[in-house]
Amino acid sequence: MELTFLLGMGFQLLLAEFVRRVEAAGYPDLRPMHGYVFQAVQHGGATGTELAAALGVTKQAAGHLVDELVGKGYLRREPHPAGGRRRLVVLTERGREHLVTAGRIMRELEREVEAQVGAQELTRLREALTTLIARRSGGNPPPLRPFW
Repeated sequence: MELTFLLGMGFQLLLAEFVRRVEAAGYPDLRPMHGYVFQAVQHGGATGTELAAALGVTKQAAGHLVDELVGKGYLRREPHPAGGRRRLVVLTERGREHLVTAGRIMRELEREVEAQVGAQELTRLREALTTLIARRSGGNPPPLRPFW
């Protein structure tokens, strides 16, 4: 089977199980795209422009995502430390708690995959994918976002 199909199916299988477990852990109001937003703002926040670039979407689309997550209590907008009209999008306590839960679930899934394929095989897979991404992207990997 073609590599792109194998990569896609593996991603879909793991993502579906991850989403199921995140929902069961008390976060049924989140979608996978929200996790990409959390990843982009988790280290000190981001402006709307920075978030749009990290997600590979328009500023308007990023703004809609931020509005949704602010409304759900996961994000908030703060004045930018540099001043001016820019605003910084940051995680709330609820958003940070979700990241801790999501990280725990992701580590559980990785341990399960390791048990299924073996530690050595998982290490080789991780190294091969890291090399593939670095070489195909010229050291500038694309934004990690669903585009289907």
